[in-house]
Amino acid sequence: MIQAFYTGVSALMTQQTGIDVTGNNLANVDAVGYKGNSVEFKSLFEQSLSSSSAGSSVNSSIGIGSTLQATPTILKQGSLNKTDVQTDLAIDGEGWFGIQSNGQALYTRNGSFTFDASRDLVNQQGAYVLGTLASNFNTNNVLTSFQTTTNLGAVGTQTSIRLPETLTYPAKPTTNVTFQGNLGEASVPEKMGATMIDAFGNKNELALNFTPTNPQPTRGVSWDVTITASSPKTLSGTPTIYDTQTGKITFDETGALLSSTIPTINNNGTPVNINMGMGYSGVISNSQPFDVSSQADGFPAGDLVGYKIDQNADVIATFTNGRQVSMAKIGVFHFANDQGLGSIDGTNFAESSNSGKPLFYTDANGNNINGSTVLTNTLEDSNVDPTAGLTDLIIYQRAYDAAAKLITTGDQMIQKALQMHH
Repeated sequence: MIQAFYTGVSALMTQQTGIDVTGNNLANVDAVGYKGNSVEFKSLFEQSLSSSSAGSSVNSSIGIGSTLQATPTILKQGSLNKTDVQTDLAIDGEGWFGIQSNGQALYTRNGSFTFDASRDLVNQQGAYVLGTLASNFNTNNVLTSFQTTTNLGAVGTQTSIRLPETLTYPAKPTTNVTFQGNLGEASVPEKMGATMIDAFGNKNELALNFTPTNPQPTRGVSWDVTITASSPKTLSGTPTIYDTQTGKITFDETGALLSSTIPTINNNGTPVNINMGMGYSGVISNSQPFDVSSQADGFPAGDLVGYKIDQNADVIATFTNGRQVSMAKIGVFHFANDQGLGSIDGTNFAESSNSGKPLFYTDANGNNINGSTVLTNTLEDSNVDPTAGLTDLIIYQRAYDAAAKLITTGDQMIQKALQMHH
């Protein structure tokens, strides 16, 4: 009879834990990146009543109740939902974002991030998101390198991601201009041109004036060329002439380019090569109408438009000249035993002796990589299944009621025994 009390009280405590854990899961069903807990029980000592034969299915023992063994974290991935916030991130696969909260490194699947007033990437509570900075701009906020991805540093070197408010992408001067098309017959003068960028970021004009050579060769076509590099033409004022050169270009009777003596030209300090091609690969000259196009390398300087994050977890700066540069990479941390992480609040977790130290995956060359795809405009929902949780809650409640009934029954049995004794 006393055993009924022991069994009933242990059952009450056990089922109450199940109710508390399941209730907490259900309370966080809408929490971004939340990882629910399951409940594992174990039996307390059992007393054997008799030794049954080896083949018997009868349990000839009396237990003295159950107790909580563990509340392990459920690590399965929650569903991924699209958002309209570009800095909302979700990890598709395993791994954790690292955040720094009050000097402590924590790990989370909640990627609801934003840039604060200091342009630090933070979560909604203001904790810094950890990653590797490219450190690719000088004190004047001018880019010094132009990588499209940032390599992850060592785990221990990850830091907060603070980005500049203003940033300049320096101009790249033009060094090559390529022409293609048909000059037509060498009967009237023709003109071609292109826009070039100089080392100061200015847009300058390249002009080529073609005059039929006199006399023309007996076979094919020949042109005399005058090349000029100047500042842009304006309604008022005379353009600055940076350089003038001359050359000659000849074609065979089918229009294929045979030779060109067009030299490089000085574009306000930068020599520019003028490429006419060869044979039929560039400029030709035959009886078809004049039709020529140009393509120049180089680009003007650009000012910062804003930042975005790509699926490699690179923080990308975009510029008014159409260029993009990686400024940082957000780290995705891994652990030898994710189950061993210490839960702070179901969303944030801390390293423990059971989880092991945080680590990065490496590629075949030994470079640190994130190892999982990071999705932008996406958040990971809680992985709690509300339907299963409500079902478990009913089961735990019924078991709790049964345990309470067991104590009541034990009390009644003792009262009967006392009455019989008297």
